[in-house]
Parts: sequence; structure tokens; C-alpha cells
Amino acid sequence: MNPEVKSGGQPRLALIQRAIESDRDAAHAGAVSAIRKAAAGGARIVCLPELYDLPYFPRLVAVESWRYAERQPSERVGELGRLAGELGVVLVVPVFEEAAPGVLFNTAVVYDADGRCLGSYRKNHIPDGPGYHEKYYFTPGDRGYPVWETAFGRIGVGVCWDSWFPETARLLALGGADLLLFPTAIGSEPDRPGYSSEDAWRTVMRGHAITNGVFVGAPNRVGVEGTMTYYGGSFVCDPFGEVVAHAGDDPEIVFADLDYGKNRELRELLQFFRDRRVDTYGALLRVSPDLGSSE
Repeated sequence: MNPEVKSGGQPRLALIQRAIESDRDAAHAGAVSAIRKAAAGGARIVCLPELYDLPYFPRLVAVESWRYAERQPSERVGELGRLAGELGVVLVVPVFEEAAPGVLFNTAVVYDADGRCLGSYRKNHIPDGPGYHEKYYFTPGDRGYPVWETAFGRIGVGVCWDSWFPETARLLALGGADLLLFPTAIGSEPDRPGYSSEDAWRTVMRGHAITNGVFVGAPNRVGVEGTMTYYGGSFVCDPFGEVVAHAGDDPEIVFADLDYGKNRELRELLQFFRDRRVDTYGALLRVSPDLGSSE
């Protein structure tokens, strides 16, 4: 681990909130520019939003969009890995991956600060509903919940819908993560035009931070794509659930310094891990659990 972390330093996290251009090369160039700005602002960990170089195509069902998938690391993603090494930042790059013909994943590729590819996470929870037709495109992930030892802490990654599931956060925390990152593409609900999920989205992740004693960061996209409006609101919260940095609904880079000592502080105060009853959780592994007698 980097001396900055070993000595109790506070690595700076940057979440990139962008309106994604319709042209893929322009979207990539915009991401490169934003990463450089983040590094110039002192960031040591940088996370891009979900599907960083594409409009959110799952808002529609269209077989033509399958063509966006690429074997990873693609040429563009490889360039970002080299950029991570040049700038000395840990970088999370969410992409549309083709693993085999017709086998497509919503993936996040992770690079360490020396430019090495540490691996990738494939989105496990795949939503389906108006404006979010992901089951048409993405195969559920097959790599579990990896945690990477990086130059600036142990990092676990989920993607968007994963962030709503307490199991995701708990498994990453049990794997030793100091920081959970949830690159996201979330906005309006076409079947409920008067509803905004933003407060619920932020609240559920604040709960993950508290119950697991970790920092949580979630970068979102912004802007209008077709009938969908993406509300941004990218944020970082500490292990006590306090939102320490957040964005509005415009393109922005959100910075936060991570004092990992707070993780231990929260866990010593609230002993959630000590008091777990894993012997009683078997029903969680069944689709229709028999919860036993109520008497």
C-alpha cells in the first residue's frame, strides 16, 4: 500500500459527473479531460460514471445497441489505463463489455496508480423497467464481489442498481474494502414523472456506509437523453453516513479527502460485525424463504 495511506494520510477521491456526448470519441475525450482535471485537483482515486463513453442506451430496446459492446480492455480503455499510470491515480472505468459473442456485461475496469489493470467487476443485479431495459443487454455478473488492494486503499465496486442491495455492500465490506464506489446512470422514472429517486438513492447508500463502516462514493451522469433526465447528485459519504461532498445537476467533479481512520472509529462504536448472526441467515439464500414459526 502507498506510504500516503500507511502513514494515515487522506487520499483524495474524485467523482466525475458528466453529460455524456452522443459521439463516442467525444465522450472518451471528455472523460480524459475530466480525469486530468481531477488529478490536477489532487485526486488519487478517480471514478467515472456508469457506461462512461456511451449514452445510456438501455433506456430503449434496440438490437443495434449490442454493437457498442467491446472486448476489454478496448483501445480506449487501455489508453485510460496508461493515463492512470501517467497521473499516478487509481482509476475506475465503467464500460460495455463483450466477453464472447452474445455475452455482454455491464463492467467496471479498475487500474492501479502505476497503470496496472487490477481486474474488473461485472454488474450482478440487472434491472428491467421503463427507461432501464438492462436485462435485454446485460448478462448478470459472474465474478462475485472482488476487492482490490490499490495504492490508495482497498476498493470495492458495484454498478448502479447494485447500490440498492445491502448484500452488495456487506460482501464488499467483509472482503476488506475501505471504500465502496458505485458508478451510476440514474434519473427520471418514465412511468412516474412526478417522482425523483434521488433522496432514496442517496439515503440507501448512506445506510451502507454506516452499517459497514466504510466510505461510499457514487458518480452519476447528468443531462437529457431522449425522454430521460439524469439528475446527477454525485456524492461521497463517510462511515458515519455524513455526506461530505456532493454535486448538483450540472457537470462537476466532486472531491473528498478520505480519512480511513473513521472506518475503525465507526466499527469500534457500533459493533455490527461482531453482532452478526450468520447462523440465522440461511433464508437469505432461498428465493422463497421459510422463515419458520412466528411463535
